[in-house]
Amino acid sequence: MSESDNPEISRAEQYRRSTREWLEEWAIDPHVDPASLALEAIDPAHPDLFEANTVMPYFERLRHEDPVHYHEQSMFGPYWSVTRYEDVMYVDSHHELFSSDSRKGGIQLGGVADPNPDPMFHLPMFIQEDPPKHDDQRKVVAPMFTPRHLQMLQELIRERAGRILDNLPRNEEFNWVREVSVELTGQMLATLFDVPQDDRDKLIYWSDTVQNLSNPEFFDSVEEGFAELWKCWAYFDAVWKERVQRNEPGNDLISMLVHGEATRDMPPNEYLGNILLLIVGGNDTTRNSISGGVLALSQFPDEYKKLKASPDLIPKMVPEIIRWQSPVAHMARTATQDTELRGKSIKAGDRVAMWYLSGNRDETAIANANQFIIDRDNPRKHVSFGFGIHRCVGNRLAEMQLNIIWEEIMKRFNHIEVTGEPVYLRSSFIRGIRELPVTIRE
Repeated sequence: MSESDNPEISRAEQYRRSTREWLEEWAIDPHVDPASLALEAIDPAHPDLFEANTVMPYFERLRHEDPVHYHEQSMFGPYWSVTRYEDVMYVDSHHELFSSDSRKGGIQLGGVADPNPDPMFHLPMFIQEDPPKHDDQRKVVAPMFTPRHLQMLQELIRERAGRILDNLPRNEEFNWVREVSVELTGQMLATLFDVPQDDRDKLIYWSDTVQNLSNPEFFDSVEEGFAELWKCWAYFDAVWKERVQRNEPGNDLISMLVHGEATRDMPPNEYLGNILLLIVGGNDTTRNSISGGVLALSQFPDEYKKLKASPDLIPKMVPEIIRWQSPVAHMARTATQDTELRGKSIKAGDRVAMWYLSGNRDETAIANANQFIIDRDNPRKHVSFGFGIHRCVGNRLAEMQLNIIWEEIMKRFNHIEVTGEPVYLRSSFIRGIRELPVTIRE
């Protein structure tokens, strides 16, 4: 039994462990053919599989052989993998059976039940709450993402996208992630929070910190990463105090939290948790889909030709990019009672992973799911935004940014060529691209 399985070891103590030690304890070869493994040895949650981009065959085997599969041992403890589209929808749509509450384990694998968690490491946020608290806090920020409000942002996004694209080098290699995807989403985050554009790199850094807490390239321990996240709280504590002093409520996310009945009295760790939720939610889906779309068109050149011939396909291509990239690889839940799924008995307290990435490649639900097709008849048939009460509150904003950036790309560039190997994020939660070397050919 590893320390992560030991109920006598507190979560805080686990966080203080050496990240490298933890990873070495659970080291795997990410290039092993999963067909050569016993089914009980299959574990798609290991972040090395995502960094190596070798996880897809694991999901394919699980979908075919055991779509609701129990993993007795993993670096995140025991859990169930749900890998088919319809089963993912079922779990996501039944919040009364499958809880998101952080005190029961939360929305990521690795979370553990702890009714009295350490507030230095426990960051509550509304996505990790059940009704009614989830609903009450979500309603506070929902007005930011109404169609009417998004329409007001459309021209600003287009202006920024055009400026970013016009400043890119031609006929020389650069990192598309840094120069385009990060830049556009960073500018939008600063606008949504109404903080200076000069501070947008701080927002991106804190978003990246959340995803890199367990990566020894960035932090020796998770505790060290949390120390960086508390700097985010210090920054936004000052913003909060400034918004309180304003004579009239602003039309930004912090002002909404300040004046929202369900959010105005949050303790520091809950405020930080909700800030990080909004930062990561506003950054990762759009950022990784912008990068993923460029990569997908490179991998499917006939689709790129189709797009060049018919740029009016962009509104269909955008949801296909989001399905294909699946920027949130999984969401976890905790069973609230004994239940059954596809003939498997799930016990109260069991951890369940909904693999959005796998559901989006389920050919029993989506025709030619392993093909990137920019003119699908029903491109919005995907699970990337989730279902039920936890469906992504900012999904319209994400789609709008992607539509606009691709409209502006097609106005300017004849061809974007991927000229180097992509570098993937070491995470089984966010399916991210850290580097994408490209060259714009004129």
